[in-house]
Amino acid sequence: MWELRGAVVADVVVAHVSDLHLDLSERATRRALAVVKHLRDMPGPVDAVLVSGDIADHATADEYAQARELFDLPCPVLVLPGNHDRRGPFRAGLLGAAPDDGELNRVVRLPGAVFLLCDSTVPGSDEGLLSDTTLRWLDQTLDSEGGELPVFVCFHHPPVDLHTPHVDRVRQFGEERLAAVLDRHPQVVALLCGHAHAAAATTFAGRPLLVAPGVVSTVPLPFEGRPVVDHELPPALAFHVLDDRRRLVTHYRALGPWPPVT
Repeated sequence: MWELRGAVVADVVVAHVSDLHLDLSERATRRALAVVKHLRDMPGPVDAVLVSGDIADHATADEYAQARELFDLPCPVLVLPGNHDRRGPFRAGLLGAAPDDGELNRVVRLPGAVFLLCDSTVPGSDEGLLSDTTLRWLDQTLDSEGGELPVFVCFHHPPVDLHTPHVDRVRQFGEERLAAVLDRHPQVVALLCGHAHAAAATTFAGRPLLVAPGVVSTVPLPFEGRPVVDHELPPALAFHVLDDRRRLVTHYRALGPWPPVT
């Protein structure tokens, strides 16, 4: 919910960032700080910030401590793991929980929307998969939530090809199983993910599938003539705005010029 010229607008506004790959280096830290500063400096608050994985680069305690400090924001910050994260250190460093290595699936209920944070990671692999356990959890949780509130289903790996070979080789596989679950639950308004290091939008199972740009780097399309992984393009983020008719609009923001002009 936000204000426009004194009038309260009943929308759900979600800032979506991904792939920070914090490694305690000056470069990764500077890019992450640019995104956090952009969020802090906005005159209007967002309802939540979603950080869709690859938060740490090596999954060390120090990297997660840095992430926890960075995302000390005046709104809920929703985190889920990516292939560079490790479940045990992630739980301990970001959730203050025991460092268990089991799948990390969580429900976050906010005024106006429910977020189902799914673990698409496969330990020891860069590829993604929603396990049978996670899919059962997703199906049962959607059943229990009913249809009163709209639901965002969130994970790290996109379940479709994005036409970037560097990413498509390690996307989320077994996607037909996810589609079968979604077909039973019309309250799911969108799927939100990261992993691609590129802003992208498509559909999956009849819903928007919205991919956050990368913070630490960008993966261009092969015909753009840029490096496979581009560290010069600016960090970026997305804003998802869901109105009271359950219509979703996404705005992407690149925080250029980069490096910042001083």
